[in-house]
Amino acid sequence: TTLRGDLVQRMDQGDAALGARVDGLAGDMAALRTELDAMRREFGVKVEELEESLRVHIPVHFGFDQDEVEPSGREVLDRFASVANRYYPGARVTVEGFTDPAGTAAYNLRLGQRRADAVRGYMVAQGMSSERVRAVSYGENTERLVVPDAQGPGTEGWENRRVVLVIDHDGAAPERPVAEER
Repeated sequence: TTLRGDLVQRMDQGDAALGARVDGLAGDMAALRTELDAMRREFGVKVEELEESLRVHIPVHFGFDQDEVEPSGREVLDRFASVANRYYPGARVTVEGFTDPAGTAAYNLRLGQRRADAVRGYMVAQGMSSERVRAVSYGENTERLVVPDAQGPGTEGWENRRVVLVIDHDGAAPERPVAEER
């Protein structure tokens, strides 16, 4: 009877610990959703939840034939880096660079890569591991244009001159948030 009582007590402790972990994970998911909702409200971020990744449409746009991260885009990139580092510290982040359809397809692939590289460099400078962040170009990919046929110069086509950030998390739930240093 003592062995049975001891076993029941350990099982109850294990159940309580598991329940606490599940409650903690639910709280972490709620905190992540709260942060993503705040980014939606504050910056107009759009989030697509895919099977093994989050695709985050960040309102970071580029001038015609430009590849510099403007000061207006830095605040949302800083917030994204904070959320990714906190909830997905081991996940790979892919910066996808896009252009409007002005110019040749080959030129636009190069320009999209320069844009993605610029954002990648900024993210790494903000503390993201360079091994975690990669940059790719989709150039003027007609299947992913925000406004088909909108193109520059000037402000025309600005919606297409952008980056999209993808968190590849392999379908795993976000990790427990990493404590922020003070």
